[in-house]
Amino acid sequence: MTTVHEHPTAAVLSVWPASTTELPDGGLAVGGVPLAETADRFGTPVYVLDEAEVRDRCRAYLSAFPDAEVLYAAKAFLCRAMAHWTAEEGLGLDVCSAGELELAVTTGFPPERIVLHGNAKSPRDLDTALRLGVGRIVIDSPSEIARLSAAVGPDGHQKVMVRVVPGIAAGGHEKIRTGTDDQKFGLSIADGHAQHAITRILDQPQLELTGLHCHLGSQITTVKPYLVAVRRLVGLMARLYEQHGLVLPELDLGGGHGIAYRPGEPALDLAALARRVRAELAGACATAGLPVPRLIIEPGRAIAGPAGIALYRVLSVKRTGDRVFAAVDGGMSDNPRPALYGVRYAPRLIGRPGTADRAPVTVVGRHCEAGDVLAADVSLPADLRPGDLLAVPVAGAYQLSMSSGYNLVGRPPVVAVRDGHARLLVRRESLADLRSRDVGL
Repeated sequence: MTTVHEHPTAAVLSVWPASTTELPDGGLAVGGVPLAETADRFGTPVYVLDEAEVRDRCRAYLSAFPDAEVLYAAKAFLCRAMAHWTAEEGLGLDVCSAGELELAVTTGFPPERIVLHGNAKSPRDLDTALRLGVGRIVIDSPSEIARLSAAVGPDGHQKVMVRVVPGIAAGGHEKIRTGTDDQKFGLSIADGHAQHAITRILDQPQLELTGLHCHLGSQITTVKPYLVAVRRLVGLMARLYEQHGLVLPELDLGGGHGIAYRPGEPALDLAALARRVRAELAGACATAGLPVPRLIIEPGRAIAGPAGIALYRVLSVKRTGDRVFAAVDGGMSDNPRPALYGVRYAPRLIGRPGTADRAPVTVVGRHCEAGDVLAADVSLPADLRPGDLLAVPVAGAYQLSMSSGYNLVGRPPVVAVRDGHARLLVRRESLADLRSRDVGL
């Protein structure tokens, strides 16, 4: 076993919420609440969400993009409290299903500030969007044009955008790159499908085309792909003006803003993104002789991700060959991202100091899959033992929202912390919950 020496208090907290503080017993407090106390009170696994961090990140986007419309991407993580916080902070909402839409609206989110996405919207999705009065629906395929027109009816009216594919490869993994012509989203500029769809929309008087939409991918940490997208979308807008005399008032660049999951990893510079995108948009529109459209952006991970912490209890520690495995009471059912994308986290022992000696440990889940690995070869105290508590930062996005019922272990609860208080937002999924859905025999 390779052993290194590192004092526990030297751990870097750069990827933790701003409210995180070190405690004398080797623990951490977030939002003024010791994480070990949260685990004792609510059990493990449990997700802890720092409300102040969420709100601060919403405000940072509004400050960086004062003239833009900022939509929180609900797919990153949504619950009633999250919808309430983002609405209070003045953000709109980007949803992908009738479920996300209804949860938000029944929480009190203004439907006119909601945009419905999706590459395969069901009849229920469209009917719910029209019934509740969403602000815009993003058309992703030609077949949606006729379906939506029929659902709206000859006397109805619905604002729409068209999702176009700008032909740009960007993102942290091939499975989350959505701006290229070889995947399921949007309509290609290169082959003319986007232009053809727009012409069809213009023939539907009940549909009002307000702008173009694109989404390049996820975990993008450099500004350049967004600048290329601006140039290509403005180029399309110029051609639409020449062909149809059409001036579109909105341009949606989507989200995908990358964050650091471990200390030292790169993250997208929000201030630089805002400054350079605005300049690029103004310059491209001036060259094309077009007015500058209102910019729309859709951050999700960058708001929710750094605000969340996952807490797990160690169930076993064993040595197999030259590796040490620490198995915890959660895993791929509450966080499938390592298995899907090979992502890496930086878990930390909390609740006791641990030894100064460190060793590489692979933190694995409890599920019957060899790929159920939460963190491979991470540095943890050499005396790690069953009963210890591990905290995983940057756990607020695309973990619980992508959770499953694998092995029927039940999904973890979500607890909000702020100003020294903790409160339950989403309760733990119980065996009774699982049984209630099983109606046959």
